[in-house]
Amino acid sequence: MSKEIYLISACLLGFNCRYNGTSSRTDEFKNLLDSGRLIPICPEVLGGLDTPRKPCEIIPQANSGLKIATKCGLDCTSEFQEGAQKVLEMAKICHVKKVILKANSPSCGSGSIYDGTFSGKLTEGYGVTSKLLVENDIQVYNELNWKSGDFI
Repeated sequence: MSKEIYLISACLLGFNCRYNGTSSRTDEFKNLLDSGRLIPICPEVLGGLDTPRKPCEIIPQANSGLKIATKCGLDCTSEFQEGAQKVLEMAKICHVKKVILKANSPSCGSGSIYDGTFSGKLTEGYGVTSKLLVENDIQVYNELNWKSGDFI
């Protein structure tokens, strides 16, 4: 059995830190949790955002710049970036090679995220934290594909 340490989105373990004050508890992580090898993180909370908070999406920019905002236009980009940096620092300190993050999130999504129109439509892409971790050679999984990552 692997003794690696993994970061995991806190909401997947039942912490009520999602934008709407709920969790996305996934009981399948019980064995990993019981092993003491999971470190719960929430990049949005680490970046200084409140719970609950207005939902945010990555808004496409003509200049390829990054903007993460609420539907009414409140720019939360700096909080998302700060949270991503803190997660990367934790991963490096703990020698983490793999993480399990919440699918579709503007922070944690990997492979697909909401398209920035607040219509519920998904598009190809990575959340801010996932992208930063991948750029630093850390494998990112979500609650839908984590079993392919050989965590047990």
